[in-house]
Amino acid sequence: MGNKPRGLGAGKKLKKRRKTGRWHHSNYIKKALNLKKKSDPLEGASQAKGIVLEKVQLEAKQPNSAMRKCVRVQLIKNGRQVTAFCPGDGATKLIDEHDEVMIECIGGRMGRSKGDIPGVRWMVTEVNDQSLPGLLKGKIEKARK
Repeated sequence: MGNKPRGLGAGKKLKKRRKTGRWHHSNYIKKALNLKKKSDPLEGASQAKGIVLEKVQLEAKQPNSAMRKCVRVQLIKNGRQVTAFCPGDGATKLIDEHDEVMIECIGGRMGRSKGDIPGVRWMVTEVNDQSLPGLLKGKIEKARK
């Protein structure tokens, strides 16, 4: 019952069977239909530039009770808006509205949000072409744009 075809002329049917069977796997469907690229605001890129629209504070998930500092960013390449996390103590003080920032993926599982920040998948790495960790440590001054 439900045996695979065997024999000399079975190759074609085995190939067809495998082809239809692959559509039962969610990872294959995502890959075949390019769903990741279509839904991803960065369009498959690892980093993207954007303009800061506003600073926002998001409440962390239970059991934590912190206000996570984030920024709303409009991407230059396609105009989509995303929320990006600002890592580091006092990072939001260095970021102003209309600054140009570089964002990259935080690295949660399967491209989803990481840690206790709800729905935030990206983080800021550069402000006006200068690295955020360098600005925080005081190694470089913020450029005026």
